[in-house]
Amino acid sequence: MIASLAVAALGIATAFAQENTRQAVWLSQAQCREMALANNESMQKAGNAAEQAKMDKRVALASWFPQIDGSATGAYMFDNLDIMGMELQMKGMYMAGITLQQPLYAGGKLVAGTRLAKIGQECAVENQRKTRMEVLSQADNAYWTYLATLKKVGMMEAYSAMMDTLCQQLQSTVDAQMATDKDLLQVKAKQSKIRYQLQKVRSGVELCRMALCSQIGLSLDTAVFLTDTILNPTAPELGEVSIENRPELALLQKQVDARKQQSKMVLGDMLPTAGLALGYTYIGNIDLNTSVNTGMGTIPVNYEMDFSIPLAMVAVRIPITEWGAGSQKMKKAKLEVRNAELDLAQNERLLTMEARQAALNLREGYMLIGTARLSVEHAKESLRVMRQRYDLQMCSLGDLLDAHAQWQQAESDLIEAQTQYKIYETEYLRTTGNL
Repeated sequence: MIASLAVAALGIATAFAQENTRQAVWLSQAQCREMALANNESMQKAGNAAEQAKMDKRVALASWFPQIDGSATGAYMFDNLDIMGMELQMKGMYMAGITLQQPLYAGGKLVAGTRLAKIGQECAVENQRKTRMEVLSQADNAYWTYLATLKKVGMMEAYSAMMDTLCQQLQSTVDAQMATDKDLLQVKAKQSKIRYQLQKVRSGVELCRMALCSQIGLSLDTAVFLTDTILNPTAPELGEVSIENRPELALLQKQVDARKQQSKMVLGDMLPTAGLALGYTYIGNIDLNTSVNTGMGTIPVNYEMDFSIPLAMVAVRIPITEWGAGSQKMKKAKLEVRNAELDLAQNERLLTMEARQAALNLREGYMLIGTARLSVEHAKESLRVMRQRYDLQMCSLGDLLDAHAQWQQAESDLIEAQTQYKIYETEYLRTTGNL
């Protein structure tokens, strides 16, 4: 079967190379995984989301530190102001200042906001891990499905070769008038059916190749050859099925935590808040023109006014009544927490069922391989015996063709059982959070 797979892959590659001059690559399962992780758009978006969550956390931490603002203003007043006989001139007045604002108490919203940002960052990491598992699962599925179609092509080509040999033998027998045309026509009909099936399988190979190329980020015209083609799985050692490592479970738990912090944010809107403000402002280039009566005459006087204004202020805000709106918001927030807890309980059961189903599939998949191997052995022996009996004219041509068909079906079942087991293996690792 390994030799027939190599021949099938080489035949497909040769036909492909005749139509395309693009690259051909040999890939293992591990290489396909690496390429899928490196080129998958969902993985890149998950990485970007993780970086955004880090930035959100830094923004939340920045709210604990003082906010410092600076300002500068220049003004030119065309007309002077007359104030009680004094002329105020502001042609080129300027003002500069600096302000510091520090929250002292925000009703717990600063603490809750920081914890929310931390939970968001943790969720982004878990989502990144979840996406990674999904990408690996999809890549493995594409790899083993492609391998299954290649193996089936090899098997169908061997089957077709058997029918060609039988057809040639029958043609010689008919020419010698030792068999009827009816038998020859029966074999030729079977031969045509096998060629039709072979063409369908080859078309399936192309579709599976393109699906694999799409998963790992290669051009759809790339010829892909697989290196991990020997399938000899050992009995799975599963132990107790656990979902503690599932990123989905961690996300659900963090959703509960996030809802609790959001309820604290709502409570913070109902509590007093306090803040400190410090400021310093400097004002310059203001001229005040007036006159002073000395008894001997009037003397003009000009004052240039430059002065500074330091400021310190503590502000306290105390909510008095919102006509019940605050209590309604709190009740709504508590219901959101309860809904998140219900989602956790419900989905935890579903995740557990999914993991146990994956374990069951893995056990049954391994047993199916043993059953399929036994069927192949029986089918091969049956075909050998029927071939001998047919040569001795002890069975009909229909019996021989049935034996061929049973062999083909047994080989096909074994290919599907082996490759499906590998898919089940990956799925079990994913559903238990160990992929």
